[in-house]
Amino acid sequence: MIDIKISQTVAILVDGNNLERSIQEISGNSTSLINFDLLVPELIGNRSLNRLVYFREGKSISQKLSERLHSFFHGSVRPCHKSADIPLSIKALQLASKVDTIIILSGDSDYVELVRHLKSEGVRVEIAAVEETTSSLLIEETDYFHSITKDFWFEAPNPKKTKKKNFRRKKS
Repeated sequence: MIDIKISQTVAILVDGNNLERSIQEISGNSTSLINFDLLVPELIGNRSLNRLVYFREGKSISQKLSERLHSFFHGSVRPCHKSADIPLSIKALQLASKVDTIIILSGDSDYVELVRHLKSEGVRVEIAAVEETTSSLLIEETDYFHSITKDFWFEAPNPKKTKKKNFRRKKS
């Protein structure tokens, strides 16, 4: 058996809105969310995590998610004014000289040109997304594609349903 030590550094950049929509579309449940505790170790393997940044449109970002990403992965959550495409792309370009691999969690074809550019700069680019909702062109352009399956998501409690259950009154 060959014993090879891999010393790659990896940055994970997440397009939160794209990823959430994909998972919710496939699961048919609007409360389906990604389980980063399972997914990140699977993506990293025996490499080193340099950075994890979760980009999400809007200001209503879960404080619990933010704290969890920071506690477990020293990750950060960045709210975006509109789409995550531009902020994520800028961060990827900033990190290109600092890491060996960038993993983008999104199936959005808007990232095709970014992937091409990063690869031309010598960065390994991997995509992790729900295969059924991922652009085939993006999959073709990437160095490696990680399929995010239902094994990597969970159903969060629906606060609207929970509140309704708590306030139901019995009929007399």
